[in-house]
Amino acid sequence: MTVDDDVSGKVVIVTGATRGIGKGLALHLAKGGAHVVVTGRKPERLEAMADELDALGVEHLAMTSNVADRQGCGDLVAATVERFGRVDGLVANAQTFRSVTPLEDVTEGDMDLLYDTGPKGTLWLMQAVFPHMRDQGWGRIVTMGSNGALNGAAGYGPYVASKEAIRGLTRVAAREWGRHGIVVNCVCPVSVAHRTPPTDDPKRAEIFAATFANQPIARDGDAEDDIAPIVTFLLSDACRYMTGQTLMADGGAIMLH
Repeated sequence: MTVDDDVSGKVVIVTGATRGIGKGLALHLAKGGAHVVVTGRKPERLEAMADELDALGVEHLAMTSNVADRQGCGDLVAATVERFGRVDGLVANAQTFRSVTPLEDVTEGDMDLLYDTGPKGTLWLMQAVFPHMRDQGWGRIVTMGSNGALNGAAGYGPYVASKEAIRGLTRVAAREWGRHGIVVNCVCPVSVAHRTPPTDDPKRAEIFAATFANQPIARDGDAEDDIAPIVTFLLSDACRYMTGQTLMADGGAIMLH
């Protein structure tokens, strides 16, 4: 790393960090010297993640958290500041997922779940870190969109809508908070990234295979080695002049549409 993209000593919250993309991001940041705060909803997975961070000798805080709980988001940030004295970065990664559902069959409950854990949860977290980042005149927020959301992936209506709402919030936060030294950007992996090819869901299996069939880099991205370096850049000083942007961490898949 150069001095500009070094995150050593930075305090970064990564939500949904017990598996998949979130876990890869947290491990990469920890290996880069960041103090990480990791969250998850299942205590056993969170404990296993904490053990991995302990093995790396990394200063960290592990907390169970549900991003749909606004008070819980505030408590998470308060605990981070109490432990480390500040918060420098937020990666709002956690979001609940729903299986393939035709648009005509989407229920109110489907929409509520995806919005409560997606754009609303992201907003609660951004609001919670804002005063701390504002007061220190420096902050980095990374939200998570989706390649599938930009392409209007069939069968994923609530997910697509929620991810595009997150991108909208990202741009508003970037515009309002840039004067405080806070930059806010969105990363979009491929929508099926880091999920094992399904064997019991033919529709998802078909989507999974089609996703990589003609992709310029014809494989799924690795959370720690492919996606995390992009996020690390967005959490560093090197990103001082980029904000409100969407970065496609999708192996070029966006060009296929």
